[in-house]
Amino acid sequence: MYTQCPECATVYSADAATIARGHGMVRCSHCDALFDALRTLADQLPPEPFERLDVHTPDPDPPRLGVPVYRPNAQAVTFTFDPDDKPRARESRRHATPAFARHARSAGGRRWPWIAGTLLLSLTLAAQIGYAERDQLLNSDLARPWLDRGCAVLACELPLRHATQQLELLSRDIRPHPSVSGALIVSATVRNAAEFAQAFPVVEITLSDLDENRVAMRRFQPRDYLGDTRAIERGLAAGASTALVFEVRDPGRNAVAFEFKFL
Repeated sequence: MYTQCPECATVYSADAATIARGHGMVRCSHCDALFDALRTLADQLPPEPFERLDVHTPDPDPPRLGVPVYRPNAQAVTFTFDPDDKPRARESRRHATPAFARHARSAGGRRWPWIAGTLLLSLTLAAQIGYAERDQLLNSDLARPWLDRGCAVLACELPLRHATQQLELLSRDIRPHPSVSGALIVSATVRNAAEFAQAFPVVEITLSDLDENRVAMRRFQPRDYLGDTRAIERGLAAGASTALVFEVRDPGRNAVAFEFKFL
C-alpha cells in the first residue's frame, strides 16, 4: 500500500501494521509533517509521472463489508443457564457463590453431616501425624505435660521420656574381670540431670588403641546391664544417680582407651 505526504508530496510505501500503530496518523521523514495516511491510501501507484495521489472523500455512511474471509469461534457452544444460577446484576463475579454452595447453605439442617465428617477427618489426620511423630511428641517439653494430663484423665500410661543429652557421666573405670579370664569389667556412674524421670539409655562402649583407631565396639540395651525389670520400667528418676556395670571380652593389649556414648 502507498500513501503521500500532503506537504512535500513524498510518496511512501506503508504496510497495515505501520498505519495501524498511529490509527492512520503518520509522520513524514522528509519534512516532518504529521498527516492522515488513510486520505491517500492506495493499493497501486498510478503511471508515472504523476503529481498527487487521489484523495479519498469521506463517506458519511460508512460502507458495509460484504466478503468475510474468517470468523473466530464459528462453532461456539451456547450454554443455557438455570434462572436461579444467573448472577445478579449487583453481585461481583469475584465473590459470586457457586450454585451447589448456595443449595447447601439453603438446606440448613443438612449441614451437620458435612461438619461432622470434616471434624472426623481432621481428628483422624491429627492422630496419624501424632503417631508418625510420636517420639518427638513424647520427648517434647511443650507437648509432654499436656499428654501426661490427658493420659491421667484417660487412665493410660505413657512411655518414659528419652533425654540422653541430660545424662551426666560422673565416673568411669575399666579393669580386668576378677573371676573370668580374657574379660573386662567396665563400670560407670550416671546421673539424670533432667527434671523428669527418663528411660535408661542404650549405652555404646568403644575401645580404641593409641592412635584412636577403634578396636572393638558394642551397644548395650538396658536389659543387658540391668537385671531388675521393675527398675527398667521405673526408669532413672530426676536427679538420681546409678552405677552401670558391663562385662566385655578383652580385645587384647591394643585396647588402651575406652569411650561411653548414650543413645
